[in-house]
Amino acid sequence: MADDSQSSGAAPVNRLVGEIPHALSGFEAYAAALGDRTPALFLDYDGTLTPIVERPEWAVMAEGSRQIVSTLAAARPVAVVSGRDRPDVEGLVGIEGLIYAGSHGFDIRAPGRGEIDNEVGGDFTPVLDRVEAHLHQVLDPIEGALVERKKFSIAAHYRLVSDADYPRFREGLDQVEAAAPELKEKTGKKVFELQPKIDWDKGKCVLYLCKALGFDGDNYVAMFFGDDVTDEDAFRALQGRGVSVICADPAADPARRTYADFRVDTVDEVIELLRRMTP
Repeated sequence: MADDSQSSGAAPVNRLVGEIPHALSGFEAYAAALGDRTPALFLDYDGTLTPIVERPEWAVMAEGSRQIVSTLAAARPVAVVSGRDRPDVEGLVGIEGLIYAGSHGFDIRAPGRGEIDNEVGGDFTPVLDRVEAHLHQVLDPIEGALVERKKFSIAAHYRLVSDADYPRFREGLDQVEAAAPELKEKTGKKVFELQPKIDWDKGKCVLYLCKALGFDGDNYVAMFFGDDVTDEDAFRALQGRGVSVICADPAADPARRTYADFRVDTVDEVIELLRRMTP
């Protein structure tokens, strides 16, 4: 994995999504960025391999997409790095031979290695149990609010909350967070996630896995595909070290800024780009 500008102290570059090159229409530039190195692919799930949906359990991967990822995984290292619990995303993807990193990389399993300890965890079960109960108490009365418990975090979804009720939702969340200083808030698409206050994110997860699994040599190039705010940690970490692709349509959000190197506009374009990368 190349290690130049970012690792030598250069400030990461943050640009408008519309300013970065499109990976499909500019495929020659995209291919040139990879060179003759073997891609080690790290893929987000929701919004990247599947469209964003109203409820988490509705995000089902299309069979054609599954076949393309499976074909890639037979020839390249492929990891799915998701905010979902690892067993949840494993079941949704349903492909053997992949590396699965759930809960933003707190929970990792690799073929032939089993579970991989990232050595930054700890037992946060008691505080998460307490916070989950508190969230249900303040958010359940709000129509459309959804509390999703995960092994290493709790998500508070507001996609189905009306604009009129959002201030109540935010006020309730602030109340819970004030009583739980052990946790930090991460923002996503219509969701706030409460995670252990540990120096760990998707970017650190990708760099850790590259080193732990031997994908950090010059013959590899680490690649991250994502769409959400939490994926920016991985985009930023790979600047000057790898290649990253954001799934975001600049027409839909012209003010969106990103640390990614390339973009595609839709999930279908993510899958088409992966198809072009199959040997």
